[in-house]
Formats: sequence, C-alpha cells, structure tokens
Amino acid sequence: MAAPSDELLVPADLGFRDAAVGEAVGGSATHALPPTVVADAVRDPRHVAPADARQLTRVLLRRLADLEEGTREYSYVRATLIELNLSLVAYAIRRFDSHRSSREDLMQVGAIGLIKAIDRFDPDRGVEFTTFALPTVIGEIRRHFRDTTWAVHVPRRLQELRISLAKAQDELSQRLDRAPTVDELAEYLALGREEVVEGLTAANGHTAGSLDIGGSDDRDGGPGPLADRLGEVDRRLAKVEDLVSLKPLVAALPDRERLVLALRFTEGLTQSQIGARLGLSQMHVSRLLSSTLRQLREGLTAA
Repeated sequence: MAAPSDELLVPADLGFRDAAVGEAVGGSATHALPPTVVADAVRDPRHVAPADARQLTRVLLRRLADLEEGTREYSYVRATLIELNLSLVAYAIRRFDSHRSSREDLMQVGAIGLIKAIDRFDPDRGVEFTTFALPTVIGEIRRHFRDTTWAVHVPRRLQELRISLAKAQDELSQRLDRAPTVDELAEYLALGREEVVEGLTAANGHTAGSLDIGGSDDRDGGPGPLADRLGEVDRRLAKVEDLVSLKPLVAALPDRERLVLALRFTEGLTQSQIGARLGLSQMHVSRLLSSTLRQLREGLTAA
C-alpha cells in the first residue's frame, strides 16, 4: 500500500484546467487534503465547507508565495483564494446591516479588501489568514463609507470626530439619563466647545433627506411634500424699507412734483397724458420727472 502523500491531490477528471490546477496546487502542503475537497474547490470554491476552506487557504497561500506573479498558475491560485474566502467578506458586512448601502455594494467593496489581504499576506509570519484579513476587509468598507457615502464633502478630521461624538453621546446619555450638552461632550472628549459644535454640525452632512418626501399626514390629506411647505424669498419685502425711507422724501416735494409722480406711477399715465391734464408739454413733464427722481435717489443714498 502506498504511503500517504503530503501533496495536494487534484482528481484527473475535472475537465479543463486540470494541468494548470495540478501544477499550481500540486506542490507540497502541510496537510494532505481529500481529493473530493480539492475537486469541490476547483469546481466552485464558494461551496467548500468552512473548515476545509481554512485548511485549503493555508495550502494555497503558501503555494501562492512560491509562484511567479503574472503566470497562469499564480492567477488561478489567487482567484481560488478569493472565492474560498468570500464568506469572510459576508461575515464582515454583517456589522454594517443598519447602513443604507446595499449588500451587493458592500460585498464588492469587501472583496477589494480581501484581495489586498491576499496580496499582502506573508505565510511565514505564522499568523492565521482570517486574523489578518478581517481588519483589512472592515477597513476597506469603512474607507468606502468615509469617501463615498457622505451627502456633502466633509474633511476626514470631522468624519472621525463624528464617530467619537456618537460614542460619547451614547455613553453620557446612559450615565446622565438625558442627552448631554455641548459642554459635557467637550469635557468628556477633552475638546474645545467650538470643535464639538463643528463636529455636531458636520454630522448633519452624512445624510440628506429628499424635499419630495411627504409628511406623515399625507394619507390624511394633510401637508404634502416638504418642498411645498418651505417658504420662498418674498422679493416685495425688500421694497418695504425703500418705501419707508421714501415716504418723508416724497412728502417734502412740492405739490406739482408729487402730482406728477402720482399720475405717472399710480395711475400709469404717459408723459403726454400727464402734460395734457396739467397743461404742460411732454418735454416739460419729462424734465420734471427726471429732476424729481434724481432728488429722491440722492435722498435715499444719503440716508
């Protein structure tokens, strides 16, 4: 009976890539793996049992370190490692279930972190791959949140301050049985009051609500979308101050000039119509209006 081999066995009936797989993962391994495990890994690495995946990952990572980057065997072993450990990404994103990003997006971001972990991992250090890879995957997801999920651009310093403030608010709320004040947050974090206020303000930029979202009373015929309930700038209000300032200036004008202004701007008469009513020429009315308006303009400017 033949002695057990320490080689990673690859069944010969796996179809295409047999030679490449055998050459890539056929080197020496620390533990022999059953042929069925390797066969499953070649067909679909995602369906390998977790215990077998960990053992196969150790073997493939050591094999990857011995292969030349850019070769067919290197690419295949690397791709197999990625698929074998996608469950690690799925585990990592569970802590972000409350986030509004889709699971598919987080899986893609986490896969990038997994690839970085595979490329950086050194099997000679004696560290378990999952211990090394999990912080890398989580860090990549957090970097994604920091760089792409804020509604407005906020400096990284304030993004990190927002996290510290959130933790401090939770801790102080439990301790004080109420929401902490700005001064209490500043004392707890050993920060200045202005910095805390800046951080609380910046936290509002993480998410943005739509103006088209209706209120809770929409179904009952109450207020509609927020955009319909927001006030607009009333440009007529700017005229109030001018009218108040003009009132004494107009009152100080001679009767004829006040009458010309009233006929022109209240009744809307033309200069010819004003001249006909007052027995003046159109040219005379034009000079009266020009001089009166200039006098009023100078009075407003001086005021």
